[in-house]
Formats: sequence, C-alpha cells, structure tokens
Amino acid sequence: MTSKHTDIAPIHLYGIPNCDTVRKSRAWLTEHDIEVVFHDLKKSPPAAADIASWLKFVPLELLINKKGTTWRALTPEQKTAAADPVTAIALISSQPTLIKRPLLDMSDKTGSQHVSVGYSAAQFAGIFGTPS
Repeated sequence: MTSKHTDIAPIHLYGIPNCDTVRKSRAWLTEHDIEVVFHDLKKSPPAAADIASWLKFVPLELLINKKGTTWRALTPEQKTAAADPVTAIALISSQPTLIKRPLLDMSDKTGSQHVSVGYSAAQFAGIFGTPS
C-alpha cells in the first residue's frame, strides 16, 4: 500500500494487537490509505531512548496509561516513583504496556518529530489532514 501522506514518513504505530483502541486506529489508518510500521509493545518493547524522545512531545502524565491493568498492578512505591521521568523511563522500558495506546511517532520531510497518544477519528483526521 502506498501512503497518500508522503510528507510524513515513516509513521510508527506502537500498541498491542488485541487492544480495541489500537484496532480502531489501525482500521482508520487503513481506510485512509496511510501506511504505518506497527510495533507490538509486548513483542518489541521500545528503547529507553525512544521513550525519552517521546517525553519531549508528550507529558509523562499522558504517556502513562493510568487506567490500565499494568498501572493498577504496580506497587504504591512504583506509582509514586513514576512521577520522576528517569524512573518512569526505566519502568516503562520494563513494562511497556504502561504506554497509553496507540502511540504514533512520525517525522516530516524536515526531520521534525511528531508524537501523539490515544485515538479518536477526529484526532487522527487533524493529524493527517483528512476527513474523519
């Protein structure tokens, strides 16, 4: 499939295949002929450097999915420590399903990086300049 959005390449989508929100986002991207490289967080956790890079664009409070089972399974001490970015990066590296899904990581032709978490049709339409 060839992407109509050649000004943004490559587009990396991070998530887990059985997540409903990730499935919806992938369906939306396919419907709009937007090609992505999918990264299964469970099979291929992101590097600490990638997580640190994402934190330049997404606040830690948004990057961590505090509604998920992985967060709820953390100890109170781990939850408190996760407020520190360095500790959070290590924690996310060891438990990548803490990341709010899906996460889009893309660069435009100028090399500017863009990162977005979560999914709604309106959000993706705004990112890609397409009708929702």
